[in-house]
Amino acid sequence: MKALHGVRVVDFTQAMAAPFCTMNLADMGADVIKIEPPGEGEPTRRLGAAEKNGHSATFMALNRNKRSLTADLKRPEGVAIVRRLVETADVFVQNYRPGVADRLGLGWDQLSAINPLLVYCSISGFGGTGPYASRVTGEESGAPAKAGIPVSDLACGLYGAYGILAALEHRDRTGQGQLVDTSLLEAAMALTVWEATEYWTTGRTPRAVGSAHRFAAPYQAIRASDGYFTVGANNDKLYEAFCRAIDRLDLLDDSRFKTNAERVRNRAELIREIELTTVGFSRATWLERLASEGVPCGPINSYPETLSDPHTLAREMVVDLVHPGAGEVKALGIPVKLSDTPGAVDRPAPLCGEHTTEILTELGYSEAEHESFRARGVV
Repeated sequence: MKALHGVRVVDFTQAMAAPFCTMNLADMGADVIKIEPPGEGEPTRRLGAAEKNGHSATFMALNRNKRSLTADLKRPEGVAIVRRLVETADVFVQNYRPGVADRLGLGWDQLSAINPLLVYCSISGFGGTGPYASRVTGEESGAPAKAGIPVSDLACGLYGAYGILAALEHRDRTGQGQLVDTSLLEAAMALTVWEATEYWTTGRTPRAVGSAHRFAAPYQAIRASDGYFTVGANNDKLYEAFCRAIDRLDLLDDSRFKTNAERVRNRAELIREIELTTVGFSRATWLERLASEGVPCGPINSYPETLSDPHTLAREMVVDLVHPGAGEVKALGIPVKLSDTPGAVDRPAPLCGEHTTEILTELGYSEAEHESFRARGVV
């Protein structure tokens, strides 16, 4: 049995942050029921930059382990179906524009009135109040650059799941549900632990530093003859070991690099000196020499290298699935391993409305009502 077995989640979500939140709950055993409009379904189903047999890879990645129920929320009967579902649910998650859920009769006040035990999670760009500019990153002294992965979206999904689980624990103790409100803004800000602290402590605006560590050097990506590797020499002892490993003991006597503070201040010059040596040999050579000196290091792998790495496979981070439309697909595994109630990727993302009949039956609708809903385009 999985850890969240018996927890029912109504998933009224789209795009990335909120579907990622509910996916994490589904992976741990929650019965996640995705609400979609009849016909084409959630818009991400049509995100075709990467697809297989006409099925969006993005949608399949974010909606595994879920069931799909179609309901036309522009019709009172469709809203009534969702409200009946909410009566049986533990959690409701939505990430539509502020006011949309309320206008549909699916806002926090409306749903908590019919299910006081409900934990209601609202995920948005900026939370309940005020706009704010998007956070960017970049190379030092260079133009702003978008992070390689959608950090704000994914972090917001994780914080949403974290808030939901905390609220469920509180509900189990008190018998009272509550509203969980988080946003991409707050998720991004919550990850700026060092940068915010640096500003508050020094009064200086933190600079973008590329792959480098903000407070230690050399602690970043280093160029070799066949790519990059990363190194973490964050104190004097490790710096000495690093210099021995690359056979550059002269750097120990260079006045620019005597202390960590000086190495950080003169980071650009330090890295230039280091790479004069490291570009002459392969990553494997340097990793072996650094490891023998006890210096933390590792290769910077491509996605093909990472996804086929023996350790990745041993940790079951690549899962094979068979999708009813796309056929054989791969998915990322569960990153948190529980000893007694482990999560699992049991099934692929659903087809649009794939589980509508079984869910309506679970809710007590008759076969005649099923047929009536279909005939009128309600589901």
